[in-house]
Amino acid sequence: MQVKCLKRLRSITLEGERNRSCLEAAGAVEFLVSIIKTYNSTLLLETESNEGPEFLKASDEALSILYHIKVSESCLKSIISNDYEFVESLVQILRNGSYQSRAYATMLLKDIFEVADPIHLISLTPDFFTEIVHALRDQISQQASKAALKLLVELCPWGRNRIKAVEGGAVFVLIELLLESSDKRASELAMVVLDQLCGCAEGRAEFLNHGAGLAMVSKKIFRVSHVVSGRAVRILSSICRFSATSRVLQEMMQVGVVAKLCLVLQLDSSYKTKEKAREMLKLHSRVWRNHSCIPSHLLSSYPSS
Repeated sequence: MQVKCLKRLRSITLEGERNRSCLEAAGAVEFLVSIIKTYNSTLLLETESNEGPEFLKASDEALSILYHIKVSESCLKSIISNDYEFVESLVQILRNGSYQSRAYATMLLKDIFEVADPIHLISLTPDFFTEIVHALRDQISQQASKAALKLLVELCPWGRNRIKAVEGGAVFVLIELLLESSDKRASELAMVVLDQLCGCAEGRAEFLNHGAGLAMVSKKIFRVSHVVSGRAVRILSSICRFSATSRVLQEMMQVGVVAKLCLVLQLDSSYKTKEKAREMLKLHSRVWRNHSCIPSHLLSSYPSS
C-alpha cells in the first residue's frame, strides 16, 4: 500500500507546482513524514529481516518526495512545533543514511530551522551539530554543503550553539573547506560561520590549533569578496583582542597577517573593516611596528599610536 501511494505521489510531484501545492491540503506531507519517522525503528530490526530493507527504501523515497514538494513555511513551522520526532529522524538519516538521503535531510533541516521559533533553535543537542558538521565534512553535494552552512549561520548566533558546533568539529572543517573551495558563496557562508564561532573562547582555541588558520584567513582578504574580507578581518580582530599570546602575535607577522592589515588601510575597504584593521595594528604596535616582516611600501600605512 505504501509503495503504491509513494509512486503516485512521485508522479504528482513531477506534474508541476500547482499539483504539488495541493498535496499539503490532502495530507500527503503527514503521510510522508510518518514513513520517514519509521526510519529510527527500522534500524532496530534484525539484519536478516525481510522488512528492514523495504522500510528503508520507502523512507528514502518519502524523503526525496518531501524535499521536491517544497513544503510551505507554515507547514514546516507546524512540523517543528508539533512533531519534533521527525527532526530526530532526519538527524538519524544524517548519521546512517545514503549520501543522497543525507543530502535531502540536510536541505530539509535547513528549510525547517529557517522558520523555527527561537526555542527550537536553542534546544538542539550536541549530536545534531555533530551530524551537520559531518555532512559538511563529507561534501555530499554542493547544494547540501551550502544548506549545512546556511543552517549553521542560522543556529550559531546563540552562544550555546556555538560551543556545540565547536565541539562537533566545525572549526576544523570550515578551515579545510575554505582552503579547498573556489565557490564564492560557499566561501562567504563558511567565513560567516567561522566568524561566529570565533566569537567564543572555545572557537578561538580550535581556530588557533589549526596550523593553517591564521594564514588562510589572511590570504582570503581581497581574494574572494567584500563579505569574505570583512569577516576575515573580524576573525583576526577577535584573535587580537582575546587570544593574542606572544606566539600568536609572532605567527601573525610570519604568515603575513600584519602586512595584510596594512594593505587593508591602503585599499578600498569598508569603513568598519578599516577601523578594525587600524585598531589591531595600534593595539600591538609595540610588537609589530618596524618589524622586518612588513614591506617598506606597507609600513608607511602603519597607524601612529
